[in-house]
Amino acid sequence: MARAQASFVCQSCGAVHAKWSGKCDACGGWNTIVEEITSAAVPAGTGAVKRVRGRPFALEDLKTEDEAPPRRPTGIPEFDRVCGGGLVPGSALLVGGDPGVGKSTLILQALASFAKLGGKAVYISGEEAMAQVRMRAARMGLGDAPVSLASATSVEDVLATLESGPPPGIVAIDSIQTIWTSALEAAPGTIAQVRTASYDLVRYAKASGAALILVGHVTKDGQIAGPKAVEHLVDAVLYFEGERGHHFRVLRAVKNRFGPTDEIGVFEMTGQGLMEVANPSALFLGDRHSASPGAAVFAGLEGTRPVLVEVQALVAAPGYGTPRRAVVGWDSGRLAMILAVLDARAGLGVSGHDVYLNVAGGLKVGEPAADLAAAAALVSSFAGKALPKDCVFFGEISLSGDVRPAPQAELRLKEAAKLGFTTALIPTGTKAEGAGLTLQTVKDVGELAAFAAGK
Repeated sequence: MARAQASFVCQSCGAVHAKWSGKCDACGGWNTIVEEITSAAVPAGTGAVKRVRGRPFALEDLKTEDEAPPRRPTGIPEFDRVCGGGLVPGSALLVGGDPGVGKSTLILQALASFAKLGGKAVYISGEEAMAQVRMRAARMGLGDAPVSLASATSVEDVLATLESGPPPGIVAIDSIQTIWTSALEAAPGTIAQVRTASYDLVRYAKASGAALILVGHVTKDGQIAGPKAVEHLVDAVLYFEGERGHHFRVLRAVKNRFGPTDEIGVFEMTGQGLMEVANPSALFLGDRHSASPGAAVFAGLEGTRPVLVEVQALVAAPGYGTPRRAVVGWDSGRLAMILAVLDARAGLGVSGHDVYLNVAGGLKVGEPAADLAAAAALVSSFAGKALPKDCVFFGEISLSGDVRPAPQAELRLKEAAKLGFTTALIPTGTKAEGAGLTLQTVKDVGELAAFAAGK
């Protein structure tokens, strides 16, 4: 009989340690190591079973005549867009996000919309009682949606309930950290419990053809708890992002076996739940009536969707000996590089001032093409000259001071023209038609500084 063996596992990264310690050597997390009881395998010896000889299997080439996998649209276009056109039967989807961002609201709305279209949807809550879920559904006007509801935490009970009837179209588990199995002695929420419960649920989805949605919490570092134990088991990983001070939410795909990654869906949080935003550029730009220096519109790209967002900068005299840097929605290291290039290649002398940079609306921009818009906003604030309100910017700035073209320029220009912009400042060598816009090219930061300063 296998004897119990104790191991110490980090709940953030899944690393196994020989003994308990306050800090994980793998990820650096404090107080994340928990003792887990596992069954030790019988050591190989005279009593070990002889290895069975395997059977050969046929090898095939890459040519295929298989059709694209079928889709199950939920009826929410923004959610279906991020999934690649809808949920694939037998697939597993992991949705992560900060507490209170609206994960449960989004999943409940998707299941209610799918059920109203004639599909069978099952929502199993491990955190809230059924009365709480019903109150949320009534507040959002979904009380009449034919969604099957249950509150359970045992994976054996969940699987027995699902297998007792015909397989549903979509099954949602909220959240995977609350599901536990009696096969392990570890506490619910540990790496071993999350891994085992997720594997059992994914195996049921593959066998029955039901689309599985798992809701996962995130750690203080913004990662889904136990990412190494869960992310490789599922077919798609979505992050639901949003700041508490802003009313919009962004659903972002970081892994998708059946569709593109880096795709986003934009929602607006209201009193009746999440509302889809068909034109996110108008939401992020807002009412741009002010003509103050330091504001530039960046024509960005999120997945396959062009998004226009305002980049705001403020360059002020230093209040202390060391200049201050404050960045919201952009990479602070990228800002330091742009400031150094402006000083070294354009001779502006901005690094000695306090610099504040903000992406309006709370959107997080990670695209290198935002360099040109950020530099234009910095020079505009430093020179005290407002940029043209009908002009958009995009382009990457190199350490040599040259401005490099950005991919898919035509898509960015078409989105800008649709929102009423008439001018675009783009890098020299950009291969794109103006789509009705007046194109003005710049080859280095010197020409950009002259344009932003009004010279």
